[in-house]
Amino acid sequence: MKRSRTLVTLGATSALVLTLAACGGEQPTGGTPDATPDGSASAPTEEMPMETPSESPSDDAMGGDMDPAANLVGPGCEDYAAAVPDGAGSVSGMAQDTVTVAASNNPLLTQLTAAVSGQLNPDVDLTGDLDAASGITVFAPVDDAFAALDPATLELLQTPEGADTLASVLTFHVVGETVDPSAPDGTYTTLEGQDLTVSGSGDSITVESGAETPANVICGGVQTANATVYLIDGVLMPPAA
Repeated sequence: MKRSRTLVTLGATSALVLTLAACGGEQPTGGTPDATPDGSASAPTEEMPMETPSESPSDDAMGGDMDPAANLVGPGCEDYAAAVPDGAGSVSGMAQDTVTVAASNNPLLTQLTAAVSGQLNPDVDLTGDLDAASGITVFAPVDDAFAALDPATLELLQTPEGADTLASVLTFHVVGETVDPSAPDGTYTTLEGQDLTVSGSGDSITVESGAETPANVICGGVQTANATVYLIDGVLMPPAA
């Protein structure tokens, strides 16, 4: 049976009460329209029509059509856009899918996709939990980051004995809240249970676990249907791992 680390879905469900009220004043008891000063009947008030739903504020005013690339940060965003200019793995494409589906379409994240989906270790599949979560942040190591891992460590993570360690490493890259790309500085508790520290802003943002050299954000603020993603250049190891 595959082991899956349960993720915390943030946000409480609130009840929405809809109140329907009839609008309109009392009608005059007489049937004759009001007269104008010259004695003629007044014309219908066509110059003041009732507002229809189509005349209400558009979705644009509520941010419904926000540009997915509007809040990107990091020195590698232009290179990312050049490498994946369109399609499901692009910035706009990833915004349409849940986080693991979006990652699976991104050619920079093939190793992370393998790690979370049971391809690296059949005992570890986090796709269901990650896609069911809401408002999370994922610090996503690119393929070069996995390639830089010590071969012995990577081999261990693929074994039945290393399944718990792999699950801990992966959930250590996930924060159960949105890390705002415009103000990312702070210490955040990961779903693994230990903290990550994010420092800097703009094109110079680092993510530090306290166990090794900080990882650098390549391109962050990438939106998916249920998560904010920061592409990083290192695999973060929990201090206890």
